[in-house]
Amino acid sequence: MASLSSQPSKKGIRSPAGNTANNNSSQQGNRGSSSGQTVKFARRTSSGRYVSLSREDLDISGELSGDYMNYTVQIPSTPDNQPMDTSVAVKAEEQYVSNSLFTGGFNSVTRAHLMDKVIDSEVSHPQMAGAKGSSCAMPACDGKVMRDERGNDVIPCECRFKICRDCYMDAQKETGLCPGCKELYKVGDYEDEIPNFSSGALPLPPPGKGGDHNNMTMMKRNQNGDFDHNRWLFETQGTYGYGNAFWPQDDMYGDDGDEGFPGGILENMDKPWKPLSREQPISNAIISPYRWLWGMSIVCEIWFAFSWILDIIPKLSPINRSTDLEVLRDKFDMPSPSNPTGKSDLPGIDLFVSTADPDKEPPLVTANTILSILSVDYPVEKVACYISDDGGALLTFEAMAEAASFADLWVPFCRKHNIEPRNPETYFSLKVDPTKNKSRTDFVKDRRKMKREYDEFKVRINGLPDSIRRRSDAFNAREEMKMLKHMRESASGDPMEPIKVPKATWMADGTHWPGTWSSPAAEHSKGDHAGILQVMLKPPSPDPLMGGADDKMIDFTDVDIRLPMFVYVSREKRPGYDHNKKAGAMNALVRASAVLSNGPFILNLDCDHYFYNCKAIKEGMCFMMDRGGENICYIQFPQRFEGIDPSDRYANRNTVFFDGNMRALDGVQGPVYVGTGCMFRRFALYGFDPPDSNISEQKKEAETLPLRATDFDPDLDFNLLPKRFGNSTMLAESIPIAEFQGRPLADHPAVKYGRPPGALRVPREPLDATTVAEAVSVISCWYEDKTEWGDRVGWIYGSVTEDVVTGYRMHNRGWRSVYCITKRDAFRGSAPINLTDRLHQVLRWATGSVEIFFSRNNAFLGTRRLKILQRLAYLNVGIYPFTSIFLIVYCFLPALSLFSGYFIVQTLDIAFLIYLLLITICLVLLAILEVKWSGIELEEWWRNEQFWLISGTSAHFAAVMQGLLKVIAGIEISFTLTSKSAGDDVDDIYADLYLVKWTSLMIPPIVIAMTNIIAMAFAFIRTIYSTVPQWSKFVGGAFFSFWVLAHLYPFAKGLMGRRRKTPTIVFVWSGLIAITISLLWIAISPPKTTGTADGAGGGFQFP
Repeated sequence: MASLSSQPSKKGIRSPAGNTANNNSSQQGNRGSSSGQTVKFARRTSSGRYVSLSREDLDISGELSGDYMNYTVQIPSTPDNQPMDTSVAVKAEEQYVSNSLFTGGFNSVTRAHLMDKVIDSEVSHPQMAGAKGSSCAMPACDGKVMRDERGNDVIPCECRFKICRDCYMDAQKETGLCPGCKELYKVGDYEDEIPNFSSGALPLPPPGKGGDHNNMTMMKRNQNGDFDHNRWLFETQGTYGYGNAFWPQDDMYGDDGDEGFPGGILENMDKPWKPLSREQPISNAIISPYRWLWGMSIVCEIWFAFSWILDIIPKLSPINRSTDLEVLRDKFDMPSPSNPTGKSDLPGIDLFVSTADPDKEPPLVTANTILSILSVDYPVEKVACYISDDGGALLTFEAMAEAASFADLWVPFCRKHNIEPRNPETYFSLKVDPTKNKSRTDFVKDRRKMKREYDEFKVRINGLPDSIRRRSDAFNAREEMKMLKHMRESASGDPMEPIKVPKATWMADGTHWPGTWSSPAAEHSKGDHAGILQVMLKPPSPDPLMGGADDKMIDFTDVDIRLPMFVYVSREKRPGYDHNKKAGAMNALVRASAVLSNGPFILNLDCDHYFYNCKAIKEGMCFMMDRGGENICYIQFPQRFEGIDPSDRYANRNTVFFDGNMRALDGVQGPVYVGTGCMFRRFALYGFDPPDSNISEQKKEAETLPLRATDFDPDLDFNLLPKRFGNSTMLAESIPIAEFQGRPLADHPAVKYGRPPGALRVPREPLDATTVAEAVSVISCWYEDKTEWGDRVGWIYGSVTEDVVTGYRMHNRGWRSVYCITKRDAFRGSAPINLTDRLHQVLRWATGSVEIFFSRNNAFLGTRRLKILQRLAYLNVGIYPFTSIFLIVYCFLPALSLFSGYFIVQTLDIAFLIYLLLITICLVLLAILEVKWSGIELEEWWRNEQFWLISGTSAHFAAVMQGLLKVIAGIEISFTLTSKSAGDDVDDIYADLYLVKWTSLMIPPIVIAMTNIIAMAFAFIRTIYSTVPQWSKFVGGAFFSFWVLAHLYPFAKGLMGRRRKTPTIVFVWSGLIAITISLLWIAISPPKTTGTADGAGGGFQFP
């Protein structure tokens, strides 16, 4: 036994550390004289002896870490500590288990039935039941030799004597000798591989510090021949049990004190503990595209949800309104005991029309608008019309004079025959029977004469440019002759020197035009000219003036031929002054009209918007003069447009906004001001808060006398009026008068803030030179210096969308507004049907919204008087352009999904499809319900959705960039007027629709369209040539790309033009974009090489 135990194992002999291990085992009793060899690991063999191993004996495959401490775990030998080879015993046991059939159950003994055969066929795999080795060599034994995991025979002795498991176990119990060679079984020959001790797990410690380490199995048996565990534990002072760990003592394995295990702890430089399982991270190349797609879609969805909430919440309480014109007539216009003559008690109104450039805003269009205003169905003496010519052009001035002259026939004709509409161009272009609902017998004759007069009027208007040019050339030539004659008579200067006479623009009376000349000169250019004011039609008499049969070419008997007051105004402009564009022109009209007519209400129109309903003013007065009307700051009418193509390709009618959003806001605090078709209360424009009904109770004379301005604003001292409104005394005195005349009638106890009936029947005072001179003074360029005009008073400056800001300031002070939708459209105008002009128009609106967001007019900073839903509506006005950033990302997501092969969701399972379907159905139902209560057609709603994406990816994004540049870098933004002229093809009223004018705003939509088209083609080809085509993933990505392209369809049609007249620049940009996208994607995700080593690849590879 001793010789066997000291014999080195074959594994140890084969390994370089075998010698060292053997020497160490023989020198355990003399550890003090160790050779200094470093021993850090030890193992216990199956025979019970210990072998020390050095670091070089171990296969170090991992990094060493000091974070793990080494310890020893006792893993004992077999329970009876048999001297037999454990590997052979284990293999025998495995052989027995694998070839046995175990049976058992409840209340029955578990039995093992050894099976020689499991199936009829031959079993070849060694792990399968029934696989056995060779026959046993013992006499009278039919057993099979044991086999290892590879199917090889297990021979426990070097003599190669084949023996089965049962015979081997009997030999071990009886003599321990091999039946073949009669020698003891050599245990070391069949030891297992040297275990890995890098994890710090060590075998049992040696039973003693010295002496014989032979196997004590035979000495520790009891009387029955079984191993005595208690005796073994007592004599060896060992421990027994799985999982018993202890720290080895110093030098217990024969190491020196310097490099042993100090304190029983292994060095920190040993290998760290290795886990049985670990997390395998997914490659960034796989997960990153999905993370990016998912992250971008989540961010975009959050923003879209936020903007959707801002858009939908203010629509919670939409309302409809109606008026009763008969009640208005009975209350204000019918004769009564106190009014036997039947004079009107309605308040006066001033109508403003603004124009700036006769080249882009044709004078004929403006003249027709003026004619529709002058013929409005409202008391003549209560109406005053003002035209603001911000360009100071003589062409506009003479066109307005021609319009005033033609009104002498047109206005009585409209009154006589009740003409609708009262725009002559529109009326004579109607495709309906003109005699319908006409009762007079002379209507056809009068209409024929009127049509002839209007044709001549158009000829005169259209011929004004040439007429002015010829006249100016003639007068300039005359001035040159005078100058030459004077030089010859005085004999001064060189007669050969060219005469320098300014190329002036001459008026019809032979004087210089004080405004802008055709050839700009000092003090005669668009930004440098004097203020001009011309009363073209003086105020009418208070009493009706009936026409006769011989007065005009048309019989106007019993027809009132009076005309409203009409004034031409061109404010002064000088270099160095900020004139604030349209807002400055409107404020100049407010001051001039306050001095001349002082109507308590103001209605402003663009030059291309005219009265389509002659009773529109009375419709608005029904709200202003009703109970509670004193708190209304303005009446906003919807905008309706003519000349729009039948399909409304670019959503020019904007019915979703005017019939949906605006009507919904009418149920909150009122609609926003949209720049035209709006009737203002003059007192609200002056920056005052809405009146308090308690004032009338405190002031006994409040119902009969006008209050002073200081009565409405306690912080406004009378001496400080010039600081707010300027130095004009007439303007300051007109403020309380306008406030008083704008009150409703105090004819009911519920009206606590009204005026007595009959107070407005007093005739207006005639104009004098002093009053007109004061009006010229208030339109000078210096008048607004050091005042609150544009800051608190009038139209607000600082934004290209001054209309929205002006309305917001009024709502912020507590006023409310009303949306007036009439059965017959109140006003109609023109809109740009050309794609480029439409995009530039939307760009101006969006830029103004961005300016509002970054200014103190942001609704976040509003007062408590601004209702919460109204605040959300104004927040949406300032925030909606920023949606373009997320919209552009969303338009690229389907293409990125198709390029990368990763969808927004990893799998298109049924849960995602149901979720997507539910959201889509919810949005569609919401849109249908909104369409139902607003009266919008589905086609109009779809056009609005299409143009929302077109403008969101082009104009809105550019507006955000320009707004940021203005806020960060202070770069001002300038816009040009939208041209209102027709196209080259005069026979087609939709000629402008097919004009393609290149603009940089078209680049983003083109990039989006090309990217999605290329992505669909790329994904389609990749799916076809893939090994396992994933058509569901392709269809999912292609559907969203197609959805983007469907929204861009009107934009594509706009680029195509008509009759294949697409500009070359469109094809150039498309090609460049396609090439750029392809190269960019190849650079980001280069194709993988699938060819063989010699370069001959197989299959298709997308370049």
